[in-house]
Amino acid sequence: MRSIRYSAAAALGVSFAASALVPTHAYATGLPGPASPTAAKPTIVLVHGAWADTSSWNGEVEILRNEGYQVRAVANPLQDLTTDSQTVADFLKTVQGPVVLVGHSYGGSVITNAAAETENVKALVYVDAAAPAVGETNGSLSGSDSALNAPASRLFDTAAYAQAPSDGKNLYLKKDIFLKDFASDLPAKQAEGLWATQRAASTVAFNTPSQHAAWKTIPSWYFISSGDRIITPQSEERMARRARSKTTVFRGGSHLTLISHPDAVAKVISTAARSVGG
Repeated sequence: MRSIRYSAAAALGVSFAASALVPTHAYATGLPGPASPTAAKPTIVLVHGAWADTSSWNGEVEILRNEGYQVRAVANPLQDLTTDSQTVADFLKTVQGPVVLVGHSYGGSVITNAAAETENVKALVYVDAAAPAVGETNGSLSGSDSALNAPASRLFDTAAYAQAPSDGKNLYLKKDIFLKDFASDLPAKQAEGLWATQRAASTVAFNTPSQHAAWKTIPSWYFISSGDRIITPQSEERMARRARSKTTVFRGGSHLTLISHPDAVAKVISTAARSVGG
């Protein structure tokens, strides 16, 4: 398991041994405190990442609904960062009241842009995710030790798709990469089922520069799995620091900790939601 270097702020965090969570201090002061108990609960909107679908959030949906939240997991097209973000933003405009917007993996890049196109997103939550600055691509943020730095022929099966741009191909993670690096903490049978049902992601999605950085103006939370081999903990910690996020490190897990430990992920989402209302 890759070790993670904790900042001085992280060393002051409180450990929850039962869930292997280490909430760190925020990288900045001035973020909103607990909301009034009379405030309305926000709607929680969940955006999945590449090689996944809305079912990756099933555990969190059940937990958060049991806490009384309205929860929606929306389909991410996985085609182009700009248009994917517009699709999510258009959905957000149909939601009344405040929103806590949550993104996993590539979904973090999508929420970073979609939130800037709406007025009702009051908190962002990044779950083993990318949080690009303006001009950065999702593909540039995996980290120097990421499993995705191997040659593309080793990582992906590729296929054409209808109306793709000249540089567009659909990417499917190869089985050994999916099981060993993407879903490394899941039982083999479950990981194989997820590999078999993965949704392809376009090369364009990973290469489109981000047009916005909503984390500059919207309070954010970051969930980092120390066992993530796809977006490395070091890369995520750097992005969390510059976003001034309230950060939680989960000891272990994988890139799919949202599936293997939904209780731990839901705890962070719920914390963000309580800062908004309810």
